[in-house]
Amino acid sequence: MKKIILTLFIASILVACGSQNKQMKTMDKAISNVNKNTEIRMPKASAVQIALDVQYLASDDLEGRDTGSEGIEKAAVYISERFEEMGIKPYKGSYMDHFTVQDKEAFNVVGVIPGSDKDLIDEVIVIGAHYDHIGFQQAIAGDSIANGANDNATGTASVLAIANNFKKLDFNRRTVVFALFSAEEKGLLGSKHLAKRMKKEGMNVVAMLNFEMTGTPMVDHPYIAYLTGHDTSNMAAVFNKENNDRIVTGKLDQAAKFNLFKRSDNYPFFEEFNVPSQTFSTFDFTNFDHYHKVGDETSQVNTTHMAQVVDAVMPGIFKVVNGDRLKLTPQPTIDE
Repeated sequence: MKKIILTLFIASILVACGSQNKQMKTMDKAISNVNKNTEIRMPKASAVQIALDVQYLASDDLEGRDTGSEGIEKAAVYISERFEEMGIKPYKGSYMDHFTVQDKEAFNVVGVIPGSDKDLIDEVIVIGAHYDHIGFQQAIAGDSIANGANDNATGTASVLAIANNFKKLDFNRRTVVFALFSAEEKGLLGSKHLAKRMKKEGMNVVAMLNFEMTGTPMVDHPYIAYLTGHDTSNMAAVFNKENNDRIVTGKLDQAAKFNLFKRSDNYPFFEEFNVPSQTFSTFDFTNFDHYHKVGDETSQVNTTHMAQVVDAVMPGIFKVVNGDRLKLTPQPTIDE
């Protein structure tokens, strides 16, 4: 960042010494040289912090984080405190985005990092995951709490890790909204509420990246995660191009078979804004046997793998936040 500031300072001196046309050419050349010569080093996600986040969110004390429960209220307070610790501002003055579900109070938890580019600050990237789960289930061996470690404390912890990375980078041309949704398990109600709210407020959402069940490595796949709605946009191509170390994401046949594109919190943003809105996941239908069961405990989650997922997607997210806008395919395939 010091190199960028110094280069722009030199360019400003040159601007003061020439004609207007020469000033603009000099500035453009200086910025171009910065872009060519400055290497952005991505922060590494902390597997330890991810483990701490998952451990708390999936603890028995939170009783499965059912929407409207005391447990999910504790989770919301925890997430808002994590945002505050990072220095991430509340969205529109409050981390809590209130709505009701069957006469019960519910709240998404939403933070924001404003953009730095005057031409792109009004373009918004939403990065999200749901933090609710299903509460209690029929007891097995005396355990009736469906802790929801993989579903979806993992996605929540991933979003917190990505948010922390962007605070460390201190460089985002577009505005980034980090949204942790409640009532996903009730029918995507939290994300529907926030998407409609942001639309009503005139927010210019240009992409939505969602994280769902990222706690277990995929089996026999060349990529680290798959992308629901794979063919609806160029998102997969952008992420795979930006990461030099590995293929980040691919297409999973089961995702189309079970219509996952429409079954997670990406979809309300696709409906409201008609922009690339997709979910990253590593649940491949063979690597996790505890979906919506009391066995979805922290012991089933691989936080080293989770940190690797965050590290793999960061170059692509950085590109989405700072580079060319993602594009929908000419006729998006939304049958998935």
